Order: sequence, then C-alpha cells, then structure tokens
Amino acid sequence: MFGALRQWIDPEKTPTVGRAPDYRFSLANERTFLAWIRTGLALIAGGLGVAQFLPPLPIPYLREIMAVVLLLLGGLVALRAVDHWARTERAMRLGQELPGSRFPAVLAVVVALGAAAVVVAVIIQAAE
Repeated sequence: MFGALRQWIDPEKTPTVGRAPDYRFSLANERTFLAWIRTGLALIAGGLGVAQFLPPLPIPYLREIMAVVLLLLGGLVALRAVDHWARTERAMRLGQELPGSRFPAVLAVVVALGAAAVVVAVIIQAAE
C-alpha cells in the first residue's frame, strides 16, 4: 500500500517501468483523472449542500444519510481517480491492456438510488 501511495505522491522517486508512452496518451490519461477529481469535488459540494441547505425530509435521517453518502462518495472518487490514473499509466508504459473498471457503473447506480430516495421523500411530503 505504501508503495502505491509513494507512487501517487512522488512519482519521480519511484522507479519507472517500461518505456514512455506517446505524450498524447499520458495527457489524455491526466485529463480523465482531472475529470474524476471534478466529479469527486462535485459530490463533496453536493453533500455539503444537502447537509446545510436541504430542509428535513419526511423520512427520518434521510437528509443526513444522503449528505454522508455524498461526502464519502466524493472522497472515494478522488482516491479511485488517482489509483486508476497510476494503473493506466503503468499499463501504457508496459504495453499492456488498459485496466477496466466497474467503478463508473457502481457510482451511477448509487447516484440513481439516491435520486430515487429523494423522489420517494418528495412524494411522501406532497401526500401529507
């Protein structure tokens, strides 16, 4: 674990494997990483917004659960972004297949479930 952490924080001090890929692919990998970081920041901002500005919902603790889930997802997305960036860069250097990921699908399902929970809460509140 500490080897991966060192590679994330200080890639210049870790031994380089393989050969340098075409810089365009490295830059595309970096842009993808930055897009995931923006997604993580958006989830964190959403969690803070839910915690601070969403009025209490008719389902007990739903607001707090949503805020915590969004905050945790934001942190998880950031960690997953750097891990995926490092694994993709390594695969490109070694001429291997790029690593696959189920994470985008899992994230989409979690966000959809959160949206469904809000829809149910809005319908319950409207019925009262």
